[in-house]
Amino acid sequence: MSDQGISVLDRGFVRLVDHMGTDLTVVNAARVSFGKRKEAFDEKDAELVSYLAAHEHTAPFRHAYLTFHVKAPIFVFRQWMKHRVASDFNEISGRYVEFSPDEFYVPELFRQQAKINKQGGEGQIPEESRQAAMEAYTAACRNSVNQYKSLIEIGVCKEQARCVLPLALYSEVYWTASLQAIAHFLRLRLDSHAQWEIRQFARAVRELTEPIFPDSLAALMKPYGQQRKL
Repeated sequence: MSDQGISVLDRGFVRLVDHMGTDLTVVNAARVSFGKRKEAFDEKDAELVSYLAAHEHTAPFRHAYLTFHVKAPIFVFRQWMKHRVASDFNEISGRYVEFSPDEFYVPELFRQQAKINKQGGEGQIPEESRQAAMEAYTAACRNSVNQYKSLIEIGVCKEQARCVLPLALYSEVYWTASLQAIAHFLRLRLDSHAQWEIRQFARAVRELTEPIFPDSLAALMKPYGQQRKL
């Protein structure tokens, strides 16, 4: 496949590496129950896809897979890797690779703690505090990376030196998941309660998935309450 990719945040990206199947794969997986198979996707197939999603007959959606190459901060992957069902990750290893000195995420703005959503942020911190926040943040990240480099120069092995690196450090993974697993990821990580940074990666995943599985993804992404009205 061509190396499709979308830039995310300041240094990250999501690239579609490979995929298996189309919307037709989903309906053929469903129709095998009746010993039937089709060669072309039509309006009746779109109706079947909607029916399957509406009634939570999700097994056919697990016969379609996508593989992405993702570069994101470690704190984003901490959330992303909770999605393990029908989903596998292979990550760059700090035991083999020496990380670059400036490969950490620097936000454009700093959010203040949300009053209602205890784990989230909202708005911006006061203007008079923004420069101090940026200086403290970047100084901490640079100091961690500098100490990491110092440990390596002293002769400490990479697998131990990496322990001082910040959660803002960028890492890279290959992520392979079924279409159902991807839809579940998107339903949770596009929600307004999800952290803003992972929402940007979820948008990129959706943008790369929709052209391949337009009907199936649309059906899986409908709120369940709406689906049951079909």
